[in-house]
Amino acid sequence: MIKTENLVIGYDNKVVLKNININITEGEYVCIVGQNGSGKSTLLKTMLGLNKPIDGKITIDDKVSIGYVPQRLQIQQDFPATVFEIVLSGCLKKMKWFPFYTKKEKILASKYLKMLQISSLKNKSFSELSGGQQQRVLIARALCATNKVLFLDEPFTALDTTTVLKLYSVLRKINNEEKVTIVLITHDIEDIIRYVTRVIQIDETIVFDGSKEDYIASPFINEIKGGAE
Repeated sequence: MIKTENLVIGYDNKVVLKNININITEGEYVCIVGQNGSGKSTLLKTMLGLNKPIDGKITIDDKVSIGYVPQRLQIQQDFPATVFEIVLSGCLKKMKWFPFYTKKEKILASKYLKMLQISSLKNKSFSELSGGQQQRVLIARALCATNKVLFLDEPFTALDTTTVLKLYSVLRKINNEEKVTIVLITHDIEDIIRYVTRVIQIDETIVFDGSKEDYIASPFINEIKGGAE
């Protein structure tokens, strides 16, 4: 679905990661980990087309649309709109030039509100919600933008452990039941490892890429645990 070949990325012509060869296939739940400043967010943004690569190639299947949930610090948390309006706005990309939401878009938005267990918040202002509720809204919005792939960039930073575990579980359900491929960046490897199918660890390049079982048995997991302490 998404493939990088000999990708070199960075900013201001400064190389952060090089020789990045990743092939994301349908149905995976991929976690990208690395120490702070290792280039995880830069990699995700480059794969999304938000940053221009220094070298190499990114190929995205023509049928693939990507939903994106950015870091919480990048989100305007006092945004003056209702929950339903924000979730519904995820459909805009698919609508192209048609200026009005149809019954189809409203049904889709309602479906994801229900799946994220926030239907009761439909008419509330986004700014009134807790951090965990806001993240559920943004995930629902991103799902309206895609039926294929969901990218999340450290989406649960500063949320309490109980909320984070619930959201990881929700993502696993979306991955299993909706067949949405998930690519998530986090430093929280100890909590997420039970949910993902694949782990990619980066440190100037890819140092590990394999199943979660192989990752748990490898020495790399201790590097991330140590870096998070």
